[in-house]
Amino acid sequence: MKQTPTQRADGSGPVRRDLAAEFRTTFGRSPEVGWSAPGRVNIIGEYMDLNESFVLPIAISLTTRTMAAARADRALVMRSFHSDAGDGPGPVVVPLDNAALPAGWAAYPASVALALEASGYPVPGADLLIDSDVPVGAGLSSSAALECSVAGALCTLAGLDLPPMDLARLARRAENDFVGVPCGIMDQAASMCCRDARALLLDTRDLAVQQVPFDLDAAGLGLLVVDTRVKHELGSSAYALRWEACQLAAKTLGVRALRDVPADQAEASLRSLAGVWDGEVLKRARHVLTEQARVLRVVDVLRAGHPAAMGPELFAGHASLRDDFEVSCAELDAVVEAAAGAGALGARMTGAGFGGSAIVLGERESLGAIEVAVRASFDDHGFAAPHCFPVTASAGAYRTL
Repeated sequence: MKQTPTQRADGSGPVRRDLAAEFRTTFGRSPEVGWSAPGRVNIIGEYMDLNESFVLPIAISLTTRTMAAARADRALVMRSFHSDAGDGPGPVVVPLDNAALPAGWAAYPASVALALEASGYPVPGADLLIDSDVPVGAGLSSSAALECSVAGALCTLAGLDLPPMDLARLARRAENDFVGVPCGIMDQAASMCCRDARALLLDTRDLAVQQVPFDLDAAGLGLLVVDTRVKHELGSSAYALRWEACQLAAKTLGVRALRDVPADQAEASLRSLAGVWDGEVLKRARHVLTEQARVLRVVDVLRAGHPAAMGPELFAGHASLRDDFEVSCAELDAVVEAAAGAGALGARMTGAGFGGSAIVLGERESLGAIEVAVRASFDDHGFAAPHCFPVTASAGAYRTL
């Protein structure tokens, strides 16, 4: 069911539907529960989950919402207003006792139900109605937002009260084991565990979390997301090759993961690697070791109340992703270059790369001029116009009904 949300009268963006009313129209009864889960922006710490290290995402105000009601049979009956699948007017039906994952968007909510049951949490059949304003393919974790909103709804229907990180683990299991995407847990953890005006410092090894101050508005700053509208297609081979290079580097250095290289030994470790490996292994390791240090420096300046000071770390992080991890693209590089030329304090690609979005940190009153510069650069390069919008650090998933 491919539909376009109703627009505001001034054309400024989508108006969120009355999803409860839509549920009654679709299923002929009222929903029993509702959940909302946000997308995320990773401020710094890209590809660090491959190396059991630290990431620093925020949740954003763009969300996926799920309304649900239990069914007497063992089936999921799902419709979505936010789908690129073009699945026609009828709902997608998945029998839980003989489940074969459907194609397209419906694989994600179905996989959540299967992951719950595989983890020992039986769930009832359910009618699900889903809506979202998290852009698909923009590197803002639309899949995690979908998984987490459905996980919350199904758990509530099943009478389960699981901690947020347990729900994040289940959502990741759904994507890893059933959809077959080898993602880390950052996206799901951010969608479940973030708080307003805080960034989430997540240790991807032991899943310990710390809430770090991230109130840019109080500092007169703003964060602009630039969705390049280039759909990132990080194939499993590209992801696997980078993971393999990081593993080779760690093995050569005699550590479990590159995260275990002490900061004061990073340079010596890279020199040691250069004696064994050249090319990709060395570059991938250099990104990881320098990015790990950048994450911790950004946390320090945020805790000290100086968020503007993280700007140079964002620029350096982008250069490392572009040159050492090689996951940027021309459009993302154009955003960063144009933003820097227009006076941005910092900018970098965010997410898996090969397209998707970049973030730009700037003085609040300068973000308009920065957006104009970015749009002009895209026009000069012959790129399709980007989608630009400000974001603030928002709360994680919560029950709405």
